[in-house]
Amino acid sequence: MSEPRETKNLDRYGDAELPWSRAEAALSTPAGPEITHFLGTCRPDGTPHAAGVGAQWRAGHFYFTSNPTTRKARDLAVNPRCTISARLDGIDLVLEGTAVRVTDAETLEGVAADYRDGGWPCQVEGDALTAPFSAPSAGPPPWQVYRFTARTVVGVATREPYGATRWTF
Repeated sequence: MSEPRETKNLDRYGDAELPWSRAEAALSTPAGPEITHFLGTCRPDGTPHAAGVGAQWRAGHFYFTSNPTTRKARDLAVNPRCTISARLDGIDLVLEGTAVRVTDAETLEGVAADYRDGGWPCQVEGDALTAPFSAPSAGPPPWQVYRFTARTVVGVATREPYGATRWTF
C-alpha cells in the first residue's frame, strides 16, 4: 500500500498522530487464531451485515474467501464497498474500501500458499480455492477469493504511545 495522501490526528487527549508505519507493521504481522477480521457489507435493502473472515494482508491489500452463495458474497456482487476491522497487536484498525473478486492464477496461488502457511490446507481449483474444511461462515467449497483495497483507515492505539489517526489513500 502506498503512503497516505492525507493524515488527520483524531486524538482528543493531546497525543500525536500515529505514523502509518505503525498500522502497516501491525497489518503485516501474520494473523494467528487469536485475531479475527470482520468484514462489513451492505445488503441490497441498505441494512448492514458483518461476518468474521480469515483475512490475510499481502502487498498492501487484504485477501479473504467466500462461497458465492453467502450473504457477504451476494452483497459484494451488488455493492463492492465494505469495511474490514480488527484488533491487532497494539492498534485497533477499521479499513473502508472496496472488495473485488480475484481470478488470476498467480494471485490465487500466492493467496493459497499463504493460507497453507497459516495451517489451512487449501488449493487452487479453477478460479477458486478448495480444501477439506473452512470456517462455517465461508459456506461450502469452492471459495472465491476477494481483494480488498482500502481508501480510508482509522487506527486507535491500544498501548503507548497512544493516539487515534485517520489515513486517506
